[in-house]
Amino acid sequence: MASGSTIDVLGQFELHPILGDLGVALNLSQSPIYMAVACCLVLAFLYFGMKPAAIVPGRLQSAAELCYEFIRKMAVDTIGPEGAGFFPFIFSLFFFIMAGNYLGMLPFAFTYTSHIAVTFAMALMVFVLAVIVSLKVQGLHFFAHFMPAGAPKWLAPLLVPIEILSFLSRPVSLSIRLFANMVAGHVMFDIFASFVVMLASLGFIGDVLAVGPLVINMALVGLELLVGALQAYVFAILTCIYLREAVAH
Repeated sequence: MASGSTIDVLGQFELHPILGDLGVALNLSQSPIYMAVACCLVLAFLYFGMKPAAIVPGRLQSAAELCYEFIRKMAVDTIGPEGAGFFPFIFSLFFFIMAGNYLGMLPFAFTYTSHIAVTFAMALMVFVLAVIVSLKVQGLHFFAHFMPAGAPKWLAPLLVPIEILSFLSRPVSLSIRLFANMVAGHVMFDIFASFVVMLASLGFIGDVLAVGPLVINMALVGLELLVGALQAYVFAILTCIYLREAVAH
């Protein structure tokens, strides 16, 4: 947003109470509200998409079936036969992220995936699940992964801490990747939109010059639509990879 000679591009990420006094009393901000909206939209899409259960599916049913098959195939192909058991979790994760990314592109909406607290919570959930599955499937052999096979034992004091640090960094890298991409995209939107407003205030010449940042912003919309789906896919596929390592003996 532009105010005088300054542009507050980070103001859009601020949390504040909504729903008046009720929001203040419950400490309710935009983030949980849009999370609930995203869940309702995904559930509505699946419910109304699969409700006809037609042999020759309509457009909505075809879209719902395509989404189901896409995520299930990704889970099974990446994790293996055990992937079918993790499919509901990966499916929910994928569409929760993608719905949040796309909801944030609507006017006056809020992108909850632009907050590191949200993305880190999801990444930590994936990390903890992978560790629990690893310990259940592999037992104590899980700890052998921190010493690379074939490496000299005298290098263990150096290699083991490095491997542990690399393993513990997974939720950090997973969360920052999604958070940073969402923040960067919306900051770019705000900057070029502010350029349009500032140039348009200069008169006819400004109106002509404002066409440039306006066209760039339109292109950014298309890019963000791609990034929104791509980031959800990257988060989901990395989750599958971590779970694949967990179930592998």
